[in-house]
Amino acid sequence: MGILDIEVWGKDSKKHEERLGTCKVDISALPLKQANCLELPLDSCLGALLMLVTLTPCAGVSISDLCVCPLADPSERKQITQRYCLWNSLKDMKDVGILQVKILKAADLLAADFSGKSDPFCLLELGNDRLQTHTVYKNLNPEWNKVFTFPIKDIHDVLEVTVFDEDGDKPPDFLGKVAIPLLSIRDGQPNCYVLKNKDLEQAFKGVIYLEMDLIYNPVKASIRTFTPREKRFVEDSRKLSKKILSRDVDRVKRITMAIWNTMQFLKSCFQWESTLRSTIAFAYHKEEPPLYMKCTLFSGDIGSSL
Repeated sequence: MGILDIEVWGKDSKKHEERLGTCKVDISALPLKQANCLELPLDSCLGALLMLVTLTPCAGVSISDLCVCPLADPSERKQITQRYCLWNSLKDMKDVGILQVKILKAADLLAADFSGKSDPFCLLELGNDRLQTHTVYKNLNPEWNKVFTFPIKDIHDVLEVTVFDEDGDKPPDFLGKVAIPLLSIRDGQPNCYVLKNKDLEQAFKGVIYLEMDLIYNPVKASIRTFTPREKRFVEDSRKLSKKILSRDVDRVKRITMAIWNTMQFLKSCFQWESTLRSTIAFAYHKEEPPLYMKCTLFSGDIGSSL
């Protein structure tokens, strides 16, 4: 609850960076759990920064390396376990428990860039808490080896881990997603999850390796079940994906080539480049109804017959 310093930077086509301006926000002066629309004039340059800021109290969130994993220290683990034991069931009813997530690595990810590579990073979401890993550039088998800690407010929440491809100043491309209910977590066991599409209905491409630990108070969790769930403040909109664009371009190319090949075939028949082929084509035409080409469109492919 202090001063938030903001810097605005610009990058040209040669990737030269230049600081355009700065501004400050007094976090302590903003109301909690409300969308605050701020227009902040930039120092040392013309223009302003338009921001939408929502403050939500969030204790216990942290990011660390594997070597300083919080629950790996026996004394710290014992202290956390005692904090959520049955004897402390009536203390701080909103503090239900703690979740530790190790993002280890991913394998065989989708190539989102035209170069055949991706720049993947992970976004973790639990309720209104959002944390993300660093980006591993030009890699389809990234290793992050990061530890994330979340406070548990509702034991029925679902941890969402989404893999994105960083795309500079453009919206990131979707590479896959997994959703893990907290009650299904098995403590301390490394698991391999198949990445799914945005709707979590079908398998996508690639897998991700996670290891999770969950410590919570069952009494607090049971009481919390009967209270309204926390409102989600962040909702992502669907963005244009390079993967979809590349697929559509490839589909147009195939259709164009099929039409071109058919036209060339017809042209060669009329010009009698091959006497046998032209004779067979016109003999077949006399037996068939007056239709030169029948096209059947399938999902993603085109077929044509004469």
